[in-house]
Amino acid sequence: MILMQILPKAFYDRDAACVARDLLGKLLVRRVDHRRQIGRIVETEAYLGPHDLAAHSARGRTTRTEVMFGPPGHAYVYLIYGMHHCLNVVTGPGDHASAVLLRALEPVSNIDTSASGPGRLCRALGIDRRWNGHDLTTGELVLAEPANLAGHFEIEARPRVGVDYSGEWAHKPLRFCIAGNRFISRT
Repeated sequence: MILMQILPKAFYDRDAACVARDLLGKLLVRRVDHRRQIGRIVETEAYLGPHDLAAHSARGRTTRTEVMFGPPGHAYVYLIYGMHHCLNVVTGPGDHASAVLLRALEPVSNIDTSASGPGRLCRALGIDRRWNGHDLTTGELVLAEPANLAGHFEIEARPRVGVDYSGEWAHKPLRFCIAGNRFISRT
């Protein structure tokens, strides 16, 4: 049995880069019927808010980005390339319009396909736009601190992926991963 404690809202009400680093090693838990799918977060990307030209909020408040301008701790799910869903966690402080993209999971329980890469992660857990705006501190999709899977690991910081349009922001080391983990995405 995996012991865990759901992350509180205060965890998310901080700078996106801090949250992105601190999410490494935490668990993404999706309850489907009477079964829990659990993955250990091994790769994230931080999007710092409207001043970050790679962030969706840099284009202003739109129907698509509305949830980013809301309270921290909610899911921001969008469709990219018309086929892949991406799960982000809205961060703070306050209604700052920043978020952390969950890029890869290490399967822990009941995940039978690859969750390496944001599209695969969402496909493996059945996450789509219906989850947009979901409060990640309650219900059938939560983030949690593992009580019995904790361990020391080193964190690597790398440039983000697929944001070449954002000029100098494309090269900032805002993608974080657990060093040497075999489940991080290839790019």
